Amino acid sequence: MLLGACLVALLLVQFARKEAAAEREAAHRDADTMRDEARSLLFEAQRREERVAQREKELSADQRNAQMYARGLDERVAVIARDEKRLLADRDKLNAEHDQALADLAQLDPAEAKERLIVQLTERARADAATTIRRIEKRAVEDAEEQARRILVDAMQRQASPTTAQNSVTWFDLPSEEMKGRIIGREGRNIRAFEALTGVNIIVDEGVTGVQLSSFDVERREIAQVTLQTLVADGRIQPQRVEAAYAKALAHAGERHLNAGLDAVDAANVSGVPQAMVETLGRLRLRTSYGQNVLSHLVETSQIAAQIATSVGADVELARRAALLHDIGKAFTHEQEGTHATLGAQFAQEHGEPPLVVNAIAAHHDEVAQESIEAVIVQVADAVSASRPGARREDVDAYVERMGNLEALVGDYAGVSKVVAMAAGREVRVIVEPSEIDDAGTVQLARTIAERIHADFNVPGEIRVTVIRELRADAVAGEA
Repeated sequence: MLLGACLVALLLVQFARKEAAAEREAAHRDADTMRDEARSLLFEAQRREERVAQREKELSADQRNAQMYARGLDERVAVIARDEKRLLADRDKLNAEHDQALADLAQLDPAEAKERLIVQLTERARADAATTIRRIEKRAVEDAEEQARRILVDAMQRQASPTTAQNSVTWFDLPSEEMKGRIIGREGRNIRAFEALTGVNIIVDEGVTGVQLSSFDVERREIAQVTLQTLVADGRIQPQRVEAAYAKALAHAGERHLNAGLDAVDAANVSGVPQAMVETLGRLRLRTSYGQNVLSHLVETSQIAAQIATSVGADVELARRAALLHDIGKAFTHEQEGTHATLGAQFAQEHGEPPLVVNAIAAHHDEVAQESIEAVIVQVADAVSASRPGARREDVDAYVERMGNLEALVGDYAGVSKVVAMAAGREVRVIVEPSEIDDAGTVQLARTIAERIHADFNVPGEIRVTVIRELRADAVAGEA
């Protein structure tokens, strides 16, 4: 009995402990829940307090804005009141003037009143007419500018010019690699003779079947190219052959000028040009202006001028002809004093060109007044051709002028027969007359020229001066 009672008591105690533990756990959970709810309520209260503070700030800002707006309204009302007061005063003044005018008219007879009314209406009509004229003139100018832009854009879109600014190198294809050796010659004597005679560098690179002819002077490059073509075609290359080929290239220069001029005249669709002028035009293929080939520029300008003349109803043939000849004076600027426009106009007049063509040539740089719409068209077409992208490079003419000045500086010395600036001005070759300067004199001359270049010609780096003196003696063996 006692043992059973103890077991029952033990079970009751364990059960009571479990219930107490469960109640404690439930109490902890309730406490955690209450703490979470308290934190949530506290966070919500803080957010609500922040929203209230933000709203108070917004209301304060709105209140300030409302006050500023109210002040602005007050100021505006004050301005309106002042304007109204001024307008009322002006109205009273006008009424008084009107009453006075009526009183004055009452004292006038009908003729005087009519005359005064006519004067007032005339002045008012004149003012209205002046305003209308200014408006019409402004609109006319705007329409004319828009029409001019359309005409120029149309002319430029129709013109397709393949050439751009020229460089100082001409590529020459060779039939084989073996030809390079012939051009160079034994110990380089052929290439030295060629370069000394033509004034053009031959650049020989490995791995390519061809050579480059380098010179700042377009005419020298062409003569050298024709000379090399003759030598390569013949296959026998030696100093004497070089001289013969060079002399032949010089002798046929006029024929090449004429052919180039005829091609240009045909391309520009101009007829009846005298042969002397055609040959002079052909010479301009060897001239450049800021890197742009002058003859190509003339043909292009002629084509653009014809398109513009067609658009505006001008004389197309006159514009085409004057544009083709407008820079012909550039063939004489290195020989005669004067601008190319003046020299070209004189040359055209001497060869019987019409007065309007002569005027267009002389006036395309505003040196004289333009006497026709075609002269204006020539000037516009000239500017369009010169300003198109890729047509010109400002540094090319400066480079050519620098090389020319260097050659002129060295060519002043007695006994000098030829001067050639090569390698972009890094080398100057001076050929002297063997009858005037001996071997010792060549050494002294080279030193003197180098010192003068250093003193007078401001260039960075070094310039090599090479003085060449060649003496030949020819005799004939055989029967007299």
